[in-house]
Amino acid sequence: MSEKKAAARVLAANRKARHDYHVLERLEAGVALTGTEVKSCRAGRVQLREGWVDFRNGEAWLVGVHVSAYEHGPRDSPAPERQRKLLLSRREIDRLEPRTRAKGFTVVPLSIYLKGDRVKVEIALVQGKQLHDKRETEKRRELDREARRALSGEGE
Repeated sequence: MSEKKAAARVLAANRKARHDYHVLERLEAGVALTGTEVKSCRAGRVQLREGWVDFRNGEAWLVGVHVSAYEHGPRDSPAPERQRKLLLSRREIDRLEPRTRAKGFTVVPLSIYLKGDRVKVEIALVQGKQLHDKRETEKRRELDREARRALSGEGE
């Protein structure tokens, strides 16, 4: 009996992280959410821009991610900016935690998506880019864009 692999549906992406950091390693993690938070995530009411991962007492916590309150939920819904536990294996936590203590390294969320019925977060170990790195990336992107324009103009 073969199982179909569920296609992931992206709910929110942190495009700014790819601009500000060099992505070194990516991981998939589950997130401990309440029922109304899941409904809010499914509606795409999530902001990852200011988020990061904090390690405390051998656990990984998603900090600074804003999940808006579900509009049809109860009044006493969880705080939008609350810290949420990430569901990672002990081996993954033990590998990431010491690397984040090094200067210039951190773990940030890149995207949040549905995988089947589960809400997952793609997190990444990243290193901050210097200003000249950002300029170089922008210059390379502009050159690629001009090359595509030139090639598409020749085809007509």
